[in-house]
Order: sequence, then structure tokens, then C-alpha cells
Amino acid sequence: MEQALVLIEFLFELRKQGINVSAHEWMGLMEAMSKGLHNSSLDGFYRLARCICVKDVSNFDAFDQAFLAYFKDVYVDVAAVTNDLLSWLRDPKKFEGLSEEEKKLLEELNVEELKKMFEERLKEQKERHDGGGKWIGTGGKSPFGHGGFHPSGVRVGGPGGGKSAMQVAEMRRYRDYRKDRVLDVRQIDVALRGLRRLGREGAVEELDIEETVNATCKNAGDLDLVFTPPKRNRMKLILLMDVGGSMDAYSLMVERLFTAASRAGRFASFEHYYFHNCVYENVFEDAAFRKPVSVTELIARTSRDERLVVVGDALMHPGELMSPGGSIYFYHHNASAGATWLRRLEDHYRYTAWLNPEPKRYWPRTTIEAIASIFPMYHLSLEGLEEAIRYLVRGGQRPDPSQATPFS
Repeated sequence: MEQALVLIEFLFELRKQGINVSAHEWMGLMEAMSKGLHNSSLDGFYRLARCICVKDVSNFDAFDQAFLAYFKDVYVDVAAVTNDLLSWLRDPKKFEGLSEEEKKLLEELNVEELKKMFEERLKEQKERHDGGGKWIGTGGKSPFGHGGFHPSGVRVGGPGGGKSAMQVAEMRRYRDYRKDRVLDVRQIDVALRGLRRLGREGAVEELDIEETVNATCKNAGDLDLVFTPPKRNRMKLILLMDVGGSMDAYSLMVERLFTAASRAGRFASFEHYYFHNCVYENVFEDAAFRKPVSVTELIARTSRDERLVVVGDALMHPGELMSPGGSIYFYHHNASAGATWLRRLEDHYRYTAWLNPEPKRYWPRTTIEAIASIFPMYHLSLEGLEEAIRYLVRGGQRPDPSQATPFS
């Protein structure tokens, strides 16, 4: 309890940085500390607190910022590397090398001694230094700096010389895990795991531990094994992909999404089709558009509970979307407007989502905005995909297309 009161401000600092830490995680951290899992050290506490309090790797940087803000007076200021010192180190003088005898004379220091000496040098050094054996500089045989040689030194800025630095003292150069980064297959694969609807079906072949315990207790302690059907993902997914034209620039991104979605066992049922710019009376099993599938037939043979995901930039001439006969193909006459077919799809399926790779600032005042009024539209990024999956699984409020930032 005393630990919880002492560190309560750290809890609020984590929340200030946007990390959702509940009382449950916090009390878990206190319990872990009471058991000595932090090894009574600041580094140990850092690792323990991050392990328990951070549930998403994208919050690692926010955790570091909160940790620094709360513990900033412990030792960070003492070991700060000044801008002047770093500017001296950007222009090193060449290291002339040492003989084997000179190298043997170099003192090998442990980490604690190095840290202590480094802090003393920071306080005392007032000017640039090159080629010596004491100060923070370049070349030479000093344990501090770069471009020289010391079997157990601290590299400060610049490249390593003998590739034997015991530690590195440089500016923190890490950045947040950004949620607007282009997706790779692994990120998509991890995100799609949230698009699951588990249920028990099939043969009775899986041991149910909880029910076995209950049945054994009711049987006066005599073992009573209970078997149930295994859990399987009942989610059925239909994927429509815009191909060609302006989508060529995003082909790699769509291929990654398709690769992750089509992996065996990901869904109870998975169908994919192609279209160009807008859906009309047909979608196609191949990108060459030689194998048409009637949209009317697709709607008739699939249930409302299947999830429909459309991937495309939704950019086209307004006539393609709004007018009968407005298809981009000269030889094709669509009796109904593209928007009509999109509404039929959206009306049939209970949950639909449109993933758009175009940056949101280009959405307003285009056909994107018109389609976003029909389909719930999300940006094809890690954050957008996670939002789309939450909507497809749980429903809820649809995204507001007017929230996109207008292009200026």
C-alpha cells in the first residue's frame, strides 16, 4: 500500500501520456513489486512496469516519456551530453593507432567505474579534445568519445573505432510505433485475428477443463471427464478489391491484405472478387475480368451475417458513380448507377466496411465522400484496420466522413 501511495503520481503520468492503465494493472504492479520482481533497481522497475502497464507496443514510446517525466531528477541531468560536446565529436581527428604494448597498458574498467568517470569528465571538461587519454574526445586512447581505441570504453557520438565499446551514450533516437504506417503482412495478420467469432462445432473431442472440474466436484471427487466440440472461427468474409488504374500505386498494400486474409484457416469461409472503380452488376473472380459473378447472385446465396469488406480508393468520375450507363468502359452499359449497386450490397450485409488507401485529407468534395456516405469507410492503415475490425465484430457507431481533413 505504501508503494502504491508513493508511485500514484506515476500512474497519473502514464494516463496523461495516453496509456490506459486501470486499477487492475496498477495493483498487479504493486503486487509484483512486493514480491521483489523489480530487483530493487530503477531499471528493474522500468521493465516490470512496462511489462504490466503497456498492452500495445505502439505505447512503448509514450511509456518512456512518462517514465522520464516522473523520474527525470534521478540521474538523467547528471549524465546529459551537452550540445557543445557533441559538436566537438562531429569532427574527429584521425586515430594514428597504438602498438600492442600500448594497448596492453590500457586500463579495463567495469560499467560502474565508467559511468562515474564519465560523469566527472562531463562536469570538468570545458573545451574540445582530440587524441588524448583522459578527456571526452576523438581518437587517442581515452575511454570516452569515438574514433579511437579502448577495450572497454563508452562511445559518445560518431562511429565506433575498434568496435569494442562497453556502452554507448547518445541522444535517444527512437520514435513511436506509428499507427498510420503502411501495413505489412504480419501487422495485417495480427490485426485480422481480432476478426473472429468463435463457436463450438464438430465432433466431441476436446477436453473441457472447467466443466470437468465442475462435474468431478458434483461426483463427490470421482473424476468425471467432460468433452466438448472444439472452438472454431465462424466468421465468413467476402473481400471485394478495386484493381487497375489509380489503384496500381497501392497494389502492394492490397496484396499484403489479401495475403493475410487468404491464409488457410483464418475464416470459416473466405471469398474474394475484383472490380474496377465501382461495383456494377458483376464482380469478377479474376483480375482479367473473364470470370464474372452476378452481384444479384452473390447477394442471394450469402447471408446477412457474412462480413463484406471493400478495398479501393473510391476515386472516379462522378458520372461513373451517379449515372446509369456511366461505366468507364465504352463497351459496357450499366442499367443502374454504381451507387445503386453499392447501396444494394450495403443494405444486404449487416456489417460492411470500405478500406481506402487514399490519405484522409483527399476525401472531402470527391466521390470518396459520396461512397463514404454509403459504406462505413476507414483508412487503410494499422489504426484504420483496427477500427474497421472493431466495427465488423461489434457494430456500433459508423465513422463520420465529414471528420476527414479537407485538402488545401
